[in-house]
Amino acid sequence: MEENLDCSASNLLCSENASSCFDDDLDFNAIKEFGVSPDCDHHLKNQIFNQQDPFFINNRSTYLMGSSGFAIQSDDRIKEMVEKEVEHLPEDDYLKRLRSGDLDLSVRKEALDWIWKASAYYGFGPLSLCLSINYLDRFLSVYDIPRGKTWTVQLLAVACLSIAAKMEETKVPLSVDLQVGEPKFVFEAKTIYRMEVLVLSTLKWKMQVITPCSFIDYFMSKICNDQYPSSMSISRSLQLILSTIKGIDFLEFRPSEIAAAMAISVSGDMQTLSIDKAVSSFAFVGKVKNNK
Repeated sequence: MEENLDCSASNLLCSENASSCFDDDLDFNAIKEFGVSPDCDHHLKNQIFNQQDPFFINNRSTYLMGSSGFAIQSDDRIKEMVEKEVEHLPEDDYLKRLRSGDLDLSVRKEALDWIWKASAYYGFGPLSLCLSINYLDRFLSVYDIPRGKTWTVQLLAVACLSIAAKMEETKVPLSVDLQVGEPKFVFEAKTIYRMEVLVLSTLKWKMQVITPCSFIDYFMSKICNDQYPSSMSISRSLQLILSTIKGIDFLEFRPSEIAAAMAISVSGDMQTLSIDKAVSSFAFVGKVKNNK
């Protein structure tokens, strides 16, 4: 692929004429049975929702993001979510491999930097960012990105954000239009579609996932004596979650644990409740984890 690319150019159109190079580097041959629809984005969105986990049916927004205005989940439902969240995590050795250099940490950083810029450009919500990071980490934990192929990082980032936007946003740009910020490589819709299908198939179509955002309303309500938390406290919690999960240290913890810690941090800043009382409200998170 690199021999055919002018990497000094500010923009490079990666067309379907280079499909054999994509196939060789990313094993697109494995997903050829899906074909390419004339309306790739709409077709793929339908495919994704046809693969729904029954756990999320009719409850997508409530399960994934209570702060969108839905009722706070019950204790029993939260316990179910804590048990379910382990299905949506990267492989156990992922963090170790990032820290040891076995996996190139710069690949993750480069992808997330672009995802942040594109999300800000389109005004995507925090859940789209959380989902994008989840997809990226899960994919990198099981799929070897070829070293030295810088275009693969950008293509993966575009695919992860495109899928996340299809899952969460009401106004979804075309996948080709996500490529903002003067990217070095510009991919055609069919190439992005194929990468999206590769990500989906690699992650076994488990795209409705539980993230720290899924729990924040519940934990903040516990801090507020079971009253619905203020929009300001929710916003501060979500921003803190996003700044935390952009790094790799959070990978040691489950989404529910991250959300609980962020809620405690925000509550401490606002001096609304003692830390001891807050921790006691979240005790069952550790109990469920230890029972697994």
